[in-house]
Amino acid sequence: MNNPQAIDVLIIGAGPSGSALAIDLVRRGLDVRIVDRSPHAFDGSRAKGIQPRSLEVLEDLGALDDVLTGGDIYPKLGLHAGPIGVPWKMFPHKEATPDVPYPNTWLIPQFRTDRALHARLGELGREVEFGKELTELTQDEDTVVAKVVGADGVEEIVTRYAVGADGGSSAVRKQLDIGFVGTTDESDRVLIVDASVSGLARNRWHMWPGLGGKLIGACPLPDSDMFQWMIRLTPDEKPPQEIGAIIDRIHSHTRNRHIQLHEIHWKSVFRPNIRLAQHYGRGRVFLVGDAAHVHTPAGAQGLNTGMQDGYNLGWKLGQVLAGADPALLSTYEAERQPIAARVLGLSTEKWGGIAKLDPSSMKRGKDEQQLSLTYYGGPLAPADSGDTSTLHVGDRAPDARLLGADGGETRLFNLFQGPHFTAIAYGPGAARDLELLDWPTTGAELKRLTVGSAAGDGRAFSDPKNTLQSAYGLTGDTLLLIRPDGYIGHIATRDFLTSTQAAVRAMTPQARSRTMSQSSHTSPGSGATE
Repeated sequence: MNNPQAIDVLIIGAGPSGSALAIDLVRRGLDVRIVDRSPHAFDGSRAKGIQPRSLEVLEDLGALDDVLTGGDIYPKLGLHAGPIGVPWKMFPHKEATPDVPYPNTWLIPQFRTDRALHARLGELGREVEFGKELTELTQDEDTVVAKVVGADGVEEIVTRYAVGADGGSSAVRKQLDIGFVGTTDESDRVLIVDASVSGLARNRWHMWPGLGGKLIGACPLPDSDMFQWMIRLTPDEKPPQEIGAIIDRIHSHTRNRHIQLHEIHWKSVFRPNIRLAQHYGRGRVFLVGDAAHVHTPAGAQGLNTGMQDGYNLGWKLGQVLAGADPALLSTYEAERQPIAARVLGLSTEKWGGIAKLDPSSMKRGKDEQQLSLTYYGGPLAPADSGDTSTLHVGDRAPDARLLGADGGETRLFNLFQGPHFTAIAYGPGAARDLELLDWPTTGAELKRLTVGSAAGDGRAFSDPKNTLQSAYGLTGDTLLLIRPDGYIGHIATRDFLTSTQAAVRAMTPQARSRTMSQSSHTSPGSGATE
């Protein structure tokens, strides 16, 4: 191809991380391509737990309904010791609250999560380009050039930015020569098998522990006759390949010959890599998901952390492409790498505990749900920023239930949904200054909401049940700026206008005049105020 026109972003890898990023970028009106070397979408169950924070992300991206339809809550564990099965509550079941609408980890095989994201991407007018493998990546100050090989030969793609979402063996990371620090224990291997099964109750996630870390687990996959089997192999054991040999291996460990496997749909040998990229990108190329960090399977953290990598990077790419300071992109690594490091420690500890038959390693709670992860103390949320009685800048913005001017109830997350920033003025003083806040005409829009104060254009809400006041710890007039990824970008309890305007400058293209910022727009990338 001669002098191809540059697209905005090329994503290499169409798993959950790359697909979530693609959805976010496309809804911002950007020119995006997403390629994957596989001939078709992933077929296995592999990462099967979606955490509450990720369910909120999926709702914002418009893919939640398909994910909820394709999954279910986790069943209790069934711990087997000989013929005795002991029920064990791995996940405490919680009821939804106004601030946490999805409090429970969701069980869904990865192939359904992938397809839900791909379907949403299709609704937005983009398709994954399967069967295209990256072979070379070069960049200069303005563009990245990627060579990919597919059925039609070699194609050269010119793009302003590129993102590697291509897994633990990432070709993008290798092209960038970024170190992948950590360990891979070749002696610790797990055979994972998706199989149609009879002779085993589907109301339990069955586990047969054994001495020396021996373990077999069987988790029922919703809306199917399949279980995901996890068979921990001994150091010198050759993984059984044929269905008969796999059944024999299961029978020898479980002592339950009623269990029968009828069809194997997918299988893989997993080695628990524990690795973290030394950098999350170089120049105009970034890494997300397993390309940046790989985890043990314990705690269902890898897929969730990766998808939220893309959610963090997407709005920043959109803002820089619209004219914001490119330094905003450096906050991606600064915010996400420490999160991955903490999650790696958590999942590694849980995995080690399972080998030692430690019951606490099978418990899942607040840490795994990722609702309390925060960017507080980072470059966009310095420790001396404002706070309330319950929240800091950089924390997840909770949901709440408000009443509109027409008396109808709405969720705050419904108002957040979309690629925009949201400003919430609580009280009349904050509302007056919110009206004066400058917002640039390019980049993400600002949606202005007032609570407890009159405003026009359907932007006035009330909080009769104090769900906003309680979740946000509001004790007086407060102006809150919510980032497009649902984290708090600024809290002002005094000096509303000046301090908020300073926070805005760090995350947006240079602000224009107030007259321009209030003008209407038609282009997807413009930032006029609602």
